[in-house]
Amino acid sequence: MVRAAARLAKKWAPVARQSRQKAKEWIPTARQSGAFVRHVVPAAVKPLHSLWHEILGFTFLVFAGIGVWKVWQHPGALPPIQFAIVVIFIAVMTGYGVSSIRKARRISRS
Repeated sequence: MVRAAARLAKKWAPVARQSRQKAKEWIPTARQSGAFVRHVVPAAVKPLHSLWHEILGFTFLVFAGIGVWKVWQHPGALPPIQFAIVVIFIAVMTGYGVSSIRKARRISRS
């Protein structure tokens, strides 16, 4: 049994040595690809982050615009409590929209 194991080890030793050498060849490639990813990913993520905030800001401003349009079309139709709720909704949506667009501008400048 020991002799059979020794024969197999002798037979497979060159293959194992070649695979270790191939693994050593891959290490610099992996380091270079890691450096590439560290360099390229931030440059690609920054415009996407800015675009995301611009889309969110536009969406919030559209919701605020819809609220303003509904109040403008039917000026006396809402009771005072509902009118106050709609005004608060419009203010919050406008605030979120403007702050999101301003954040997108800050991200694109930095």
